[in-house]
Amino acid sequence: MSNGKTGPVVGRVIGTEDATPLEFWVAVGPGQFIQLDDVVALERRLPAGAGAGSGAGGGGVASGGSLGAGGVSGPGKVVRIYGVVTQVRARHEGARFDSDVFLIQDGKLPAEVSEAAKVMATRFEPELFVPPRPGDEVRRAAGAERDQALFFDRMEHRLPAGLSRDGERFYLNLEFLDGTRGAHVNISGVSGVATKTTYATFLLYGLFHSGVLGAHAQNTKALIFNVKGEDLLFLDRPNATLERDPLQLERYANLGLEPAAFQSVELWAPPKKGSPGAVPDVGSRHDSITSFFWTIHELCDQELLRFLFADAEDDRQQYTIVVHNVAARLKEEAKKLDDGGARIEGEEVRTFRELVELIAARLNLEDGPAKIRWAGTAIGPGTVNAFLRRLYSALPHVGQLIRGDVPHAERHRIRRDRQVTVVDIHNLNDRAKRFVVGVVLRKAFEDKERSGAARPSLYVVLDELNKYAPREGSSPIKEILLDVAERGRSLGIILIGAQQTASEVERRIIANSAIRVVGRLDSAESGRDEYGWLPGALRQRATILKPGTMVVSQPELPIPVVLEFPFPAWATRPGEAAPAAVAAGGSSRGDPFDDLMPDQR
Repeated sequence: MSNGKTGPVVGRVIGTEDATPLEFWVAVGPGQFIQLDDVVALERRLPAGAGAGSGAGGGGVASGGSLGAGGVSGPGKVVRIYGVVTQVRARHEGARFDSDVFLIQDGKLPAEVSEAAKVMATRFEPELFVPPRPGDEVRRAAGAERDQALFFDRMEHRLPAGLSRDGERFYLNLEFLDGTRGAHVNISGVSGVATKTTYATFLLYGLFHSGVLGAHAQNTKALIFNVKGEDLLFLDRPNATLERDPLQLERYANLGLEPAAFQSVELWAPPKKGSPGAVPDVGSRHDSITSFFWTIHELCDQELLRFLFADAEDDRQQYTIVVHNVAARLKEEAKKLDDGGARIEGEEVRTFRELVELIAARLNLEDGPAKIRWAGTAIGPGTVNAFLRRLYSALPHVGQLIRGDVPHAERHRIRRDRQVTVVDIHNLNDRAKRFVVGVVLRKAFEDKERSGAARPSLYVVLDELNKYAPREGSSPIKEILLDVAERGRSLGIILIGAQQTASEVERRIIANSAIRVVGRLDSAESGRDEYGWLPGALRQRATILKPGTMVVSQPELPIPVVLEFPFPAWATRPGEAAPAAVAAGGSSRGDPFDDLMPDQR
């Protein structure tokens, strides 16, 4: 049945449950059904000549209807109420005991099956917060009504973020992502099934290929840290298996996106240990990938030494004083050699081991004034030894990343010349990962500060955020990430951060994320305060979400929405990029995300 509006009537507001401006229940009509996440609409006609409320018209009217300064005008003013279904129930009316179901089914006891849906209101037009009345018809919102219910009609720049349960397009307001009115995305979920990194790259794909960026698309860039597996090393290769999956192709069509690989990608990987020529340390791809490292002189001149201690730095530990003093001394003394090495107090240094041994020799000097120049004043041998222990422990992990023994070292300096830059660190020890992330982020942040312009933007994708910005303690990397979270909006640096547990990440980074996303959550984690933005029913649902399904919250919409997004159109493993994968025959996958290995989520 239909009343001529944009969607069919599916039920009426019930009178056996309280109806409030925030939530109400709808009885499902005969032959109709309502499912979770459906968008609905109804109208409440006010009494003729009703007076104005104090808040009438305060928020403006997007489309249809208007309010003057006096509030409600004219007889029988209509308030349009929109909402999203958050719970659905079915039960027997007339039954008293659980066992009555058998008598009812046998026709021995009269009863009726009733279905009802709980609706959480999202929008009132005009903004008169009155409850719907029992008996008011409720229809499934579609077309322009759905756009109004989800505030899409107010979004000037709309980024496709996935498909809602009804297969319709869902948008994010770009202004809350690019820094215009807000910035940053935070994604949480269980490792291996939450598809956090996959969703982050899908958002980037939408940014670069949907046209939402307009004239800024050409110069907007992304910096992605590949922290697990080698799946992100194939962003520039089309997914050969996608053409055998009509469902995924249909999803891309519904989103208005052409399924393809990223068009402009550069790939960087650390060199293999012991490789004189700095050959990239990757196993699945050997073309179009460049190794990266920093020269001995760069380490000294840019005072990068402190990033080697980012795993445990605490201002209360005195050895951090030695870190800063030694870094300052190296900057002062190091003179650049042609191959990237450095001359320090007359000694030529070309490997990280030689540098460590030189520092150790200076700190172990018997000469008091000379030792003070390197260690600082009032520094005891215990503090010096604590510093040296940590420095020596870094040798096996970062030796290949800091060197002055490779010709044309400038070719191995990470650049961001293409639209997407992938920095692979998955083969590195955690300490080396922190060093790379810290140094690369600092350089990107300083470059944006020097440019003095927020446009074009730089989007930074970083998984395992809890390792780099933990809730407790301090470190150079954490301070940089806090700067990005708090000042990045004005500089044009946008953080798309991900982690298994938001409860272990610095609160200010989470709080500054305008857009929040969760995939599958651990049941214990879902109960923590960091997920207070999730209504109770959605917290429960988050523990059973399938890969490829996310719960997304954005500022304009008062409740989070469950979305599905398509399988990547770019290869996530060598087999998907190879012609043999296409020739293997038709796809047999039910849910394509089921094939992803844990490290490819």
